[in-house]
Amino acid sequence: MSYILNPNIALRSWRLVPYAYYIKGIRDARGLKKDEFELLLKCDGKTELDDNSPLVRKFSEYGIIAPARNGDELSEWQKHLDCDNRYFPAMEYAITGKCNYNCLHCFNAADNSPLMSEWTLGEAKAMLEQAQKCGVNAITLTGGEPMLHKNFFEIIEEIYKRGMYVAEINTNGHFIDQTALDRMKALGCTPIIKISFDGLGRHDWLRNREGAEKNALAALRLCKENGFETWAQTNVHRLNLETILPTAEMLDEMGIDEMRIIRTSESPRWKENAGDACLDVDEYYEKMFDFAEKYTQKPHKMDVDIWQFLTIFPSTAAFRVRPVECGEGEYRDSLPVCRGNRGKIAAAANGNVYPCLQLSGFYDAHGKILGNIKTEGLQPLLQSGKYLDEVCATVKTLAVNNTKCAGCKYFRYCVGGCRALAVGLTGDKFGSDPAKCVFFKNGWYGRITEMLDGWENIAPMEIK
Repeated sequence: MSYILNPNIALRSWRLVPYAYYIKGIRDARGLKKDEFELLLKCDGKTELDDNSPLVRKFSEYGIIAPARNGDELSEWQKHLDCDNRYFPAMEYAITGKCNYNCLHCFNAADNSPLMSEWTLGEAKAMLEQAQKCGVNAITLTGGEPMLHKNFFEIIEEIYKRGMYVAEINTNGHFIDQTALDRMKALGCTPIIKISFDGLGRHDWLRNREGAEKNALAALRLCKENGFETWAQTNVHRLNLETILPTAEMLDEMGIDEMRIIRTSESPRWKENAGDACLDVDEYYEKMFDFAEKYTQKPHKMDVDIWQFLTIFPSTAAFRVRPVECGEGEYRDSLPVCRGNRGKIAAAANGNVYPCLQLSGFYDAHGKILGNIKTEGLQPLLQSGKYLDEVCATVKTLAVNNTKCAGCKYFRYCVGGCRALAVGLTGDKFGSDPAKCVFFKNGWYGRITEMLDGWENIAPMEIK
């Protein structure tokens, strides 16, 4: 009997992950053993297989394959793609640097001048063609304001034409209306929509735009009404601290899926504009601990991710202490210095690539260029060069270059902390992340676990 792959399954190979498959709508590929992969290659609707084979029975039971019917064929997306590059399943794609707001903290700008670069439709098509050949699967559209791009929907269409999908859209919400959401759904595009909202009565100030708060709240409500997973991204600083809890309560009542709270901090632009509004690290931890304690005292459904501090999952009474990158027994010398960005290409509006878009302003200000997709192409950057060296650096390399971190009893848990913060605060890509040093030195792990006693700790650590 001949078998065929489930239409949601596609086979992929990369230099470091030679036997793998994608599930449609899931970012990361899943590894296979060589014999498993070779069998699935034969599930093309034409090749006869032994029905009694243990692997045939296994994959049939899992729903990965099914008996083929006359005329069944693999889609172009499903066909095996052998990628001559490192494994990068995702891309954070800033399609434009233009924005209808002039936010005081924007990390995309090294100064107070707006960035006017953007990808033309032709450039975007060429890049997406390369991305598909490199095995990229999930794309986050960001900016600037991505929906300001005149070819926003055409770019989405090009993504789906190539078998990729839009995982997230980061937006200020200004251009979200029923027509826009209907166009997305018509293209099969149902991403997480992340809308910036910086607190009741305080949003307009940070966004430097009158009426921004009204627009953001309307967009949040509309996205939920249309069935999109919807997140609110909130920058916290001294001027909006008192609004964070009532804002969270309101968002929870609206049915928002997640609130992500970010310490507005180290970008060059924010340093110039903040005055005394910027929270220092320990103050940020103290205020966010107070917020989390109050939020968890009442029943809620909305998850809250407090950047670099704590994520709360109230529906399941679970939490994760964010500076604990590795739970007990998870540490390996071969781990990348940033697991989040090891598999995610960060491409700016001018074509430059970065380990993380939060570093774009800092890198530009210091003339640090790791490569440019528009001038060099994407695939060469994922084969060799400065960009690949930077994102593929391991925690072992960090330990060799940072004896302070290597000798710390918490290193096996925080693996040196956030590289964006380390670079922003120390100027050294292998420097210590001072925020994590403060976290562990001042006993925040113990305070959090004590406060959330009875909740499940997803990534526990034990210091012997």
